[in-house]
Amino acid sequence: MSRVEIALIGAGSWGTALAMVLADNGHHVHMWSRREDQAREINLQHTNTKYLPHIELSEFISCSTNLEEVIKGKPVVLFVVPSHGIRELAREAAAFMMPGTLLIHAVKGLELGTYKRISEVLQEELPASVHSRIVVLSGPSHAEEVSQKSPTTVVVASQPIGAAEQAQDLLMNSYFRVYTNPDVTGLEIGGALKNIIALGAGLSDGLGFGDNAKAALMTRGLAEISRLGVHLGADPMTFLGLAGVGDLIVTCTSKHSRNWRAGNLLGQGMSLEEVLERMGMVVEGVKTTKAAYELAERMQVEMPITKELYEVLFEAKLPRHAVEDLMGRLKRHEGEEMAQN
Repeated sequence: MSRVEIALIGAGSWGTALAMVLADNGHHVHMWSRREDQAREINLQHTNTKYLPHIELSEFISCSTNLEEVIKGKPVVLFVVPSHGIRELAREAAAFMMPGTLLIHAVKGLELGTYKRISEVLQEELPASVHSRIVVLSGPSHAEEVSQKSPTTVVVASQPIGAAEQAQDLLMNSYFRVYTNPDVTGLEIGGALKNIIALGAGLSDGLGFGDNAKAALMTRGLAEISRLGVHLGADPMTFLGLAGVGDLIVTCTSKHSRNWRAGNLLGQGMSLEEVLERMGMVVEGVKTTKAAYELAERMQVEMPITKELYEVLFEAKLPRHAVEDLMGRLKRHEGEEMAQN
């Protein structure tokens, strides 16, 4: 494939890792950062030490704080920013985007208040010519491992599927395998809600519970994700794939997972404010727990793990009491509960 000029909005760990993948494929990646010092470091030192220490960046990667400069004239734009900032950035970026731009987002969350998926937010803010060109990227993919070229497999989705196939061609290489899927809703719900369950897995470990508890929480958590996802129109099979069980496993079990680490600190007795201060980076699962809980209540979808985590995070419920309440729920038949949507 010939070299493509690509705009990448966001210079955190995942954005930087994706920039490295694209640069390895011969493309020139123009990153955008809010911070002048970070842009200068990427341009002059070819590093991004706050997010990916000890990693050298390709000379095909540049960075600027000027959004117009980064986006203008680029046929491909990637959004890799925290979910709470996506609407404002998309609104600002829309003025600089070419008609028919291929738009890829790797944002895992739901918008607070509206409970919209990220692609829905993008459609509201971007030109109509881009709507059928929006691609979601998800799957089990820690930035730290991708930046070290550790074998990683992800999935991209769009409707129609042609845009996802173009994204697949741009991204796929010897260490970064990319599948396609038409289920945009399933990918976005799986990617967002697995962070909730990862908070719970970390909390369980912080309380000193064992593998039995974490395995149960992950399994029942997948049932919750599927239940809400299917209610919103997702294909249930998507949750058995990379964007479902695959992403859930890596986020609930890895030392790289911010959400697991945050839950672990909560389980050890820290307050939410103390945890977020200690983390120093966005923990998407916190806001997603609030959005998913409120959405499930509105739609009358049963999500007991999400409910208990919401009460721990926002109503000061003791983590151990939340576990006791989950274990003390009324007797159910597993197949009955898994079949609910």
